[in-house]
Amino acid sequence: QVQLVESGGGLVQVGGSLRLSCAASGRTFSSYPMGWFRQAPGKEREFVAAISWIGSLLYADSVKGRFTISRDNAKNTVYLQMNSLKPEDTAVYYCAASPKSKYYGRSWYDYDYWGQGTQVTVSS
Repeated sequence: QVQLVESGGGLVQVGGSLRLSCAASGRTFSSYPMGWFRQAPGKEREFVAAISWIGSLLYADSVKGRFTISRDNAKNTVYLQMNSLKPEDTAVYYCAASPKSKYYGRSWYDYDYWGQGTQVTVSS
């Protein structure tokens, strides 16, 4: 069982920045992929970014060049640095882990564990 706790969400103006954090429980954090997803009201959950256990990166086209995913295995934490934020980035952001499936990709249903989500609101 892996527990994930997100933090760092909030209200920011267009063009601003936020850094989300996701702390994971357990001792094998370095051995599995992590991902970030988001869900806006009335929309389906969508992929944002993923990082493999060896540091390979994937990004959605909508955030490429603006968002950066990273991980600190010593702290059992994955980060999402979000720059140049736009109103369309407004959503609840979730981190996800795949210690069982070892899945590294864009499909939310292939991840094993999820955090509770953190709200990001970009105001214009």
